[in-house]
Amino acid sequence: MRPNEESVLSALKLLAEDAEGLAIVAAAAQDGLVKPQDIKFDVKSRTFGLELNRFQWERAGKRMPYFRSRAVLAFVSVESVRSRSVSKDIDAVHSLMDVTFEPAAEPPGGVVTLFFSGQAQIQLNVECIDVTLADIGPAWPTRRRPDHEKKS
Repeated sequence: MRPNEESVLSALKLLAEDAEGLAIVAAAAQDGLVKPQDIKFDVKSRTFGLELNRFQWERAGKRMPYFRSRAVLAFVSVESVRSRSVSKDIDAVHSLMDVTFEPAAEPPGGVVTLFFSGQAQIQLNVECIDVTLADIGPAWPTRRRPDHEKKS
């Protein structure tokens, strides 16, 4: 198998329309690395998205090789966006730790919160959960596997 064939076969595409599905998307996107300039909200189309270097947890074993791929995490039916502690520095890199959903008093709307390392957060007020996560490029090897157990 040639490298490009392997990359195509390993491309991930997920769709979530409820909190359970969002949890699966969150697990697949965990430890994705994103720069502030790759975070976009289009008010007119009510879409929010970010491009990230996704760690491929579904392929990760205890030892190398590990892989990352370029991916898009996109939300539709977004009514508003708020952020806290998200750097505007073009050299900053945020690591996505979790994505959660808090339902509103009147379902199916609510608040989706993206949690990043360093206490950064982005909150999306959504009409409903409608999110996709899709790899958009070939996978590449990486030596580092995210480790949440490391002590600083």
